[in-house]
Amino acid sequence: METNKLFDEYYDKVLINGGTTCCPGCGGPLFWRMILEILGSNTILYGGGPCAGCATRNIKLPKFGLHFSFVADAASGIVAALAAKGRDDVLVVSGAGDGGTGDISFGKVSAAAERNENMIQICIDNEAYMNTGIQKSGLTPFGAWTTTTPLGKEANKKEIPMIIAQHKVPYVATNSVAYPRDLRATLEKAKGIKGFRYIHNVMPCPTGWRFNPAKSIEVTKLMVDTWVWPLYEVENGVLKLNVKPKQKPVEDYLKSQNRFRHLTDDQIQWIQGNVDEKRDMLLEYDGKKIII
Repeated sequence: METNKLFDEYYDKVLINGGTTCCPGCGGPLFWRMILEILGSNTILYGGGPCAGCATRNIKLPKFGLHFSFVADAASGIVAALAAKGRDDVLVVSGAGDGGTGDISFGKVSAAAERNENMIQICIDNEAYMNTGIQKSGLTPFGAWTTTTPLGKEANKKEIPMIIAQHKVPYVATNSVAYPRDLRATLEKAKGIKGFRYIHNVMPCPTGWRFNPAKSIEVTKLMVDTWVWPLYEVENGVLKLNVKPKQKPVEDYLKSQNRFRHLTDDQIQWIQGNVDEKRDMLLEYDGKKIII
């Protein structure tokens, strides 16, 4: 009985109910549970980001959603409505997946960033259109299998965080559920800033990435530790690397998922070269102003 009481007290306090319709191993429920603890109850959520956003169906906050072609656009309307009522105490958060953020609604996200709307825009990036059949998106990485790229995607992943930073917004950050302290720190900072803030989280997807669901955090940590997904922030134009891991071979990350199993040794080495080039650039500009 005492254990049940502890669980009841916990779920009375948290802003998301137990249970989820997400796939086993999805990082969505973990991600939203962590960030809602930081954002607090005085928050309005627009969207949520399919399909990891399925977890947001259970949140205990005001939540709105139109078609995901309205990413950032509809949230801008909520911001305007709050401003018209003289409310500056409510945090507006807009969430979307990689397809909504980087493809279908990128123009609307860009426009909201240009206007410096007072909101947090979050990209929940599982690197494909996972909830509609695992089709490739603009944020699918080079070489990855999807149902529309059965031999591997031939183009590179879009660098959306850097593109948004070029809009001269106050804050941009990448994070990962495999590094929860960094994730919490970036959200805490974003919460305390006014204007357009952009958070980009790559979300493990065992179904689309084709790995054992029990390995979600392990695979996602490899993504950071190989520098495939570097963790950094750009605040007022200044780049800061938040995590500088001792680099592991990119091959370790690629071979942890069957979506990359068709890659040749030459392709793996090519990917390693691209990752190393990006790592060196980030290390060179760490602590420096990159947006003019």
